[in-house]
Amino acid sequence: MKLTSYTNYALRTLQMAAIRSPHLVRIDEVAQAHRINRAHLTKVVHQLAQAGYIETVRGPKGGLRLARPAADIIVGDVVRLTEGPLDVVECFNPAINTCKLRGICKLSVALQQATAAFMAVLDDLTVADIAINRQDLLDRLGLTETA
Repeated sequence: MKLTSYTNYALRTLQMAAIRSPHLVRIDEVAQAHRINRAHLTKVVHQLAQAGYIETVRGPKGGLRLARPAADIIVGDVVRLTEGPLDVVECFNPAINTCKLRGICKLSVALQQATAAFMAVLDDLTVADIAINRQDLLDRLGLTETA
């Protein structure tokens, strides 16, 4: 399994919002801390806001913050939002499948089980869980507690 950079950026943004809570986080701060292109990050933030994971505040003192408690944001749900269907192989998607073995292939069954197991782990993980070591994360990113 490999998640896109877009999903990684979304999770990093939510994680940073959680460790900086209750303070606002600026997009530039996330971009700089994680060496992410600001334009890409802006798209991520827009989608997260549209989905209700974050709220944004405009203006010179603006930024973003979690729209709900970190413990209520399931990582698996964010992955589904940003990745869409996890079609590991083409036969997972009947609309584009060209494989003659669909329905009888044991490999396909095993890959579906592996994907389900992967997502089950992410469904048991919240943004609060990935931000639990707040001070270590702040230190590693070179951020101060209340900035």
